[in-house]
Amino acid sequence: MTDKAVAMRRPHRADARRNFDALLSAAREAFAEKGTEASLEDIARRAGVGIGTLYRNFPTRQDLFESVYVGEVEDLCAAAEQVAELPPWEALVTWLRRFVSYVATKRAIYEALNRESEMFRTCRVAMYGAGEPLLARAQQAGEARADASFDDVLRLVSGITAGAFADDAQRERVLGIALDGVRARPAASTG
Repeated sequence: MTDKAVAMRRPHRADARRNFDALLSAAREAFAEKGTEASLEDIARRAGVGIGTLYRNFPTRQDLFESVYVGEVEDLCAAAEQVAELPPWEALVTWLRRFVSYVATKRAIYEALNRESEMFRTCRVAMYGAGEPLLARAQQAGEARADASFDDVLRLVSGITAGAFADDAQRERVLGIALDGVRARPAASTG
């Protein structure tokens, strides 16, 4: 995925770029914690900048939502590239764990996004383009079920992340159980 959606607004000066990136990071955290009602003043404070700097970079709350979302998808796409050289099953599982953290932010701002927008469609295509090859590679290696589509796997993992868990260890255990369902079963030996 290209950086067009965010890069058009990303400042060129190094100090302004640092502020922009700090605001995105702070917004990502705040939205994950408090949802779309997170205070813009709190986001600016977390980023270590004034509210004026926030508004200069993101004139509307919607601009901030979209930039956080695009940034998450870009990170997710970059993660697919980073794990591509791992063994097939390990690459897929590592990327899906990164997807779980993406879902937390996505869920927080999902309702605020225009899912009919070009930005949303572009992000979805980019995310599928990054993750589908990982599943295909695991399937070709005989490590992932051949009958599972990438959409199936994403829905499974997204559904798990929507649940409430006692703690992170329980969420990880449940994710592990689900991933066991994606893993190919060894052929039964005849004998």
